[in-house]
Amino acid sequence: MARFYLATLGCRLNEAENASWARELVQMGHQLVDTPDTAQVLVLNTCAVTQEASRKSRHLARRLHRSNPTAKLVLTGCFAALEPKQVAELEVDMVVGNLDKSSLVERLVSELGLETMPELASTPDAVHLFAQRRTTRAFVKVQDGCRNRCTYCIVTVARGAERSRTVEDVLNEIKTLEDSGHQEVVLTGVHLGGYGHDLGTNLSTLVQRVLRETSFPRLRLSSIEPWTLPDDFADLWSDSRLCPHLHLPLQSGCNSVLKRMARRCTVETFRETAAQLRERIPDLMLTTDLIVGFPGETDAEFDTSLEFLEEMRFSHTHIFAFSPREGTRAATMSEQLERSVKRERSQRAHEVATRVKEAILNESLGRRRSVLWEGHPHELTADPERVAWFGYSDHYLRVETHAPRGLDLWNVITDTTFSQQVDGEHLLGTELNWNQRGTPRTVLAPLISEA
Repeated sequence: MARFYLATLGCRLNEAENASWARELVQMGHQLVDTPDTAQVLVLNTCAVTQEASRKSRHLARRLHRSNPTAKLVLTGCFAALEPKQVAELEVDMVVGNLDKSSLVERLVSELGLETMPELASTPDAVHLFAQRRTTRAFVKVQDGCRNRCTYCIVTVARGAERSRTVEDVLNEIKTLEDSGHQEVVLTGVHLGGYGHDLGTNLSTLVQRVLRETSFPRLRLSSIEPWTLPDDFADLWSDSRLCPHLHLPLQSGCNSVLKRMARRCTVETFRETAAQLRERIPDLMLTTDLIVGFPGETDAEFDTSLEFLEEMRFSHTHIFAFSPREGTRAATMSEQLERSVKRERSQRAHEVATRVKEAILNESLGRRRSVLWEGHPHELTADPERVAWFGYSDHYLRVETHAPRGLDLWNVITDTTFSQQVDGEHLLGTELNWNQRGTPRTVLAPLISEA
């Protein structure tokens, strides 16, 4: 038996991969540890989507080695794939490329000469220890790679061509998680909407099978490009377990900038897609990504983008100032903008996004949604008898509630009434009714005394 410490940087896909490796390792009889200093093998799943992500990956690799110089250090992920010279300068024992991630555990065992004790895998719930310790959600990777060629993105180079897991393979993984205690499964991939393109199937078919053949209270989809949605996509929400939230990356609200980005949509097609989805999916919330300061972006183009951002009314917008990534076409484009210009545009975009979000939160007051509570309770200095819990509604609004000390809400789903918005960032939930795996019962109503 060997002791493993798994670390990750970057996207949800990396998190899903780490969770899958954790399950494999435990099934083989190995042990997962919480700190690197007690491990025999350190596995770091790196990121390189930006130069800053590469720097953080390099820094974390060095820190892991310093914390435990005798352990084997294994690097995988996009930084390991894209920066071989920098990796060679680190004290790394093994590098596993992105195309070989599916066999990472097998390679660790065979190439590092690790002994296993398979009988340990029969320990009740052993396979779920990693997932339970980390999160209330299970991220399941359903595909890898991307056929899009956005000019700012290095991921297509790092991850390679699209590769989908079979429906049966995905279902088998999800079914192994059913007794883990997770309340939510998130399907994720580099290009989720392209799922099944290489297998003669599509994302709708996969989601239909997951909903029909598993019993998780919640199923959520991660980021999905707006131009790859199957025709029957909105019909999937006839099953209420599918969370009414979609993350549709916009990147810019100006057609000329979208063209330079090589995005496969226009503001008109994005607007039409969003309108159709909102019409057919009750209470749907949309979130997005926005890049400001892309090479050549004029003041007029940026103003157009801001107008579209406000029009679309996203419940949350991830805003990124453009950062040139070596190896992408955008990094070599002329008219790179000054950092001060990008900083000013980022601030203005945040102001618009915050104003829109606050309006959406206010419109949510008095409504009732299911909330999955997670993390750890926070102390309330104004009320020592209560603690604050945080969670997310099914349509992905962040919610806070104040509960009596000793009432454990972790990994519990409750139907929650929204009473007020807090600082334009999240909602306060008052009356909570237990809704754990379809068995409603009152927890305490109300948990917060309203002024």
